[in-house]
Amino acid sequence: MRHLSVLWSERDFRWLFLSQAISTTGDRLVLVALALLVTQRTGSTTDLGLVIGAQTAALVLFLLIGGAWADRLPRHRIMVSTDLLRCLLHGGLAVLIFTDVLQLWELIAIEVVFGAAEAFFRPACSGLIPQTVPEELIQEANALNSATQTIAEFVGPAIATTLVLTVGTGSAFAVDAGTFLVSAALLALVRPRARGAAPARAASLLREIADGYREVRSRPWVWVTIVVFSFKLLVGYGPYLVLGPAIAGHRYGNADLYGWVVVAFGLGTFAGALTSMRWRPLRPLRAAMLVTLPFSALLIAYAFGAPLALVLVLSAAGGVGSTLFGVWWETALAQRIPPEALSRVSAYDWMGSLALLPIGFVLVGLLAGHVGATAVMAGGGIISALLVLPGLLPRETRELRRLETPAASEEPLQATALMEAEPVP
Repeated sequence: MRHLSVLWSERDFRWLFLSQAISTTGDRLVLVALALLVTQRTGSTTDLGLVIGAQTAALVLFLLIGGAWADRLPRHRIMVSTDLLRCLLHGGLAVLIFTDVLQLWELIAIEVVFGAAEAFFRPACSGLIPQTVPEELIQEANALNSATQTIAEFVGPAIATTLVLTVGTGSAFAVDAGTFLVSAALLALVRPRARGAAPARAASLLREIADGYREVRSRPWVWVTIVVFSFKLLVGYGPYLVLGPAIAGHRYGNADLYGWVVVAFGLGTFAGALTSMRWRPLRPLRAAMLVTLPFSALLIAYAFGAPLALVLVLSAAGGVGSTLFGVWWETALAQRIPPEALSRVSAYDWMGSLALLPIGFVLVGLLAGHVGATAVMAGGGIISALLVLPGLLPRETRELRRLETPAASEEPLQATALMEAEPVP
């Protein structure tokens, strides 16, 4: 509570936090509303795949451009602009639904633009959070932001289902449009502090994107982690999301039990967010890699039908580890990447997290049809656990020390020099 009180006293972070709490709830609401809308209109899972796939593809394709622009311009203004655009998009979609004239191509077009707008919003948000708090509160800010996302995972779908069943699908998108409008109004109140050197404009946007790549490539602890977790998501979260209900039905006789596994994971992510408010490991990246292992254990235990109580405990532990990794990783980036390049590096991180997931969903289904869901999930758990080893190969990843009062522009090589001056236990 003391940490929360200190954070809440930061005026700019308070506005940013409230805006994200509202708009993130709207984002989670839309995921359910989209599924229900397409199901009601066409009943085709192929159509739903086209809509979600088009939105995700646009998000991935525009992330690097969004990151470059977020390092060029005031980040909070980019976020206000994209919130207003998304408000117009889903407000217009609500009108099309209410008037019963919506066509599938119109829905796909709207979601493509929506995904492109989100590609500008996410890197800008990652770069803005450290500008709203003192350096020593960056981890706490990331932790509270993560807790908000977890709460939204529960609240958003509940609101969406209630609205769709009582008022109609159009109302869910109208409410979502309203959340973006409120978020934009709150973000307009943010006055971020200057952090780091003023960004030097390159000759072209492509050059700035290339400069962002060099920032990533010059730091093994960054690019190795991005690559490793791209594959961990592919082999781990793919089977978890796609095969979870089938495994529950096969091993426990009731596919609905998968819902309890998801709930346990969600409660774990919230507990992880609270834990990360206080826990600052001496070597955060080494710890971040290791705390992901319970999720791998969950996949193996779940695939082989371990006692449900054990599966639920592992699921909660996996949620804790997932959040701790995210908070420590984002804090390390914010503290050690030059502020003027942070959004571009964040864009590469987001792209690495999202690019392989659609492929993974397809491959998981195909493999499960040939070798069985149990083998795919257990294999995914084993591979995701083994991927921790290459993740720990860079020396900086293993030995990078926490920064107590970090300078915003401190470089990893400087941190490495500090580590080398101290004995490693």
